[in-house]
Amino acid sequence: MKKVLCFGELLLRICPDVQGNWIQNHQMSCYVGGAELNVATALALWKKPVAYVSALPDNFLATQIINHLESLEIDCSNIVRNGSRIGTYYLPQGTDLKNTEVIYDRVYSSFAELNIDSLDWESLFKDIQIFHFSAICPALNDTIAVICKQAIKYAQSAGIFISLDFNYRAKLWQYGKSPSAVMPDLTQGVNLIMGNIWSTSRMLGYAIPAEVSDQVSKEEANLLAQKLNNQIFEDFPACKFIANTFRFDVGRGLRYFASYATPEQQVLSKSYYADSILDKVGSGDCFMAGLLYGLLEEYSLQDTVDYAAAAAFSKLFISRDATNLTPEVILNSVKKYEQN
Repeated sequence: MKKVLCFGELLLRICPDVQGNWIQNHQMSCYVGGAELNVATALALWKKPVAYVSALPDNFLATQIINHLESLEIDCSNIVRNGSRIGTYYLPQGTDLKNTEVIYDRVYSSFAELNIDSLDWESLFKDIQIFHFSAICPALNDTIAVICKQAIKYAQSAGIFISLDFNYRAKLWQYGKSPSAVMPDLTQGVNLIMGNIWSTSRMLGYAIPAEVSDQVSKEEANLLAQKLNNQIFEDFPACKFIANTFRFDVGRGLRYFASYATPEQQVLSKSYYADSILDKVGSGDCFMAGLLYGLLEEYSLQDTVDYAAAAAFSKLFISRDATNLTPEVILNSVKKYEQN
């Protein structure tokens, strides 16, 4: 059976507590993740064949990580072993993180040190039906952006479906190019775009919509998404699907829904609300995995966005980077959070 291939940087997320007690306690939680790996992990859990391509150093720590991923049924046979660093970032864990910020420590990582000859995409794309990456990859440096362009070229020539998550990270894009100078070219071959109306507009150089109230109606949000989607479908004819998530902080809680569109149709997911959550990291990746799962299962547009939104919302209550819930558990667990 053909696989989904996810390409991106594996990261270690290190979580000091907000109060600073880790100093006296001599411990911090550490999670293995990264946007594309989180997608791969979810798909593997949901019994979809998946491969992961990245770069890690040739040391015992990286080997332990690879062995763990392979135990999850993720094909890691094409991970490049080079360099000497695994990318890391520091982010406190908790429900009230508005006064904290992410600290990246990923410069000169094995992935960032890949060169344009490191990967043989023609070989990597054998027995692959979907290629997935995110905008975090080309945000690292110009070489990784070129590698992404190579991958898209080979995927297109092989007739492989391409999905792209418009993750925007303000602390990346530090190599002299803006997202709008890089991403439109990469997006030309993409078939499925996922993001939100603000990150997507920033990536493609469109006018960025004004922030909206956390009480905005679904209908108003849908119109904002529809306006943006129409422009994307016109400018990027290879694109056949666009998903936008709407996640609003409400006190210590959160309100969530999503839209999903083709050139002919746009639908909205169910809405969810929770008074408090546990961990925001990886929720968007879980949504992306849900979209791909819906495609692979040949769900309708409505069923796909409903499942993806449910998967993303359920991830907010899991203190790790990727989901550990099966589809059945996901759909049952979010029912109590549904809003009309």
